[in-house]
Amino acid sequence: MRLIFANVAMFLVQGAAPGVERALLLVPALVFPLRPWTVFTYMFLHAGMWHLIFNMIGLYFFGPRLEARLGGRYFLGLYLVSGLVGALASIITPFVAIVGASGAVFGVLLGYARYWPRDRIYIWGILPVEARVMVVALTALSIYGGFSGGGRTAHFAHLGGFLGGYLYLKWMERRSPARLFKAKVQPRIAKKRVDSRDLERWSQIPRDKMHPVNRNELDRVLAKISEDGAGSLTPDEKAFLDRFSA
Repeated sequence: MRLIFANVAMFLVQGAAPGVERALLLVPALVFPLRPWTVFTYMFLHAGMWHLIFNMIGLYFFGPRLEARLGGRYFLGLYLVSGLVGALASIITPFVAIVGASGAVFGVLLGYARYWPRDRIYIWGILPVEARVMVVALTALSIYGGFSGGGRTAHFAHLGGFLGGYLYLKWMERRSPARLFKAKVQPRIAKKRVDSRDLERWSQIPRDKMHPVNRNELDRVLAKISEDGAGSLTPDEKAFLDRFSA
């Protein structure tokens, strides 16, 4: 939340004092020796409201669970290192001005996908994509966009964010393997017990009235109950069943 507040505060400062953006944005060719601070400051600036909103949505959804896993200090390190490597990767486009937290947020996304690779992320709220698939797809899009000169997006900063996140987590493995692997990161099971009334209520969900995407998810979750028992459900899966059985 402090990172989100910092980004929002800097966006307001940008609007009030345009000279701040010119002083803090990243132009890779000018970093050494003229503007070394910009490899950090650029990641707290944004090119517009939607640029800020999309980055902060990503940080809000993927950050809390990962921060709880790593601890606040290591999570901050992941964020900053990902943004820094994103800045260094942008030397491929040395004279392009770059702003945005995208590289840092991509590092957070990589960390999330590393520990919860099969978690489903719903693009636009309807299209389910596993976290690991999303990272692969974004990597491919960034490589294509970077080398084809696609638009105003800092594609190499995105790729650098993924690389920085990967290197930071590998360093953490060597430094503190127990922190990362003692649970091997399966989704936490909700503490609330499942009783026969829950199972009966879930079995009566009106499947035929559901959107096909939700219907497929219902079938998957019910099959999981049949194979592994209700105790294997994650909090998100139980919330899904509760929502449609209300």
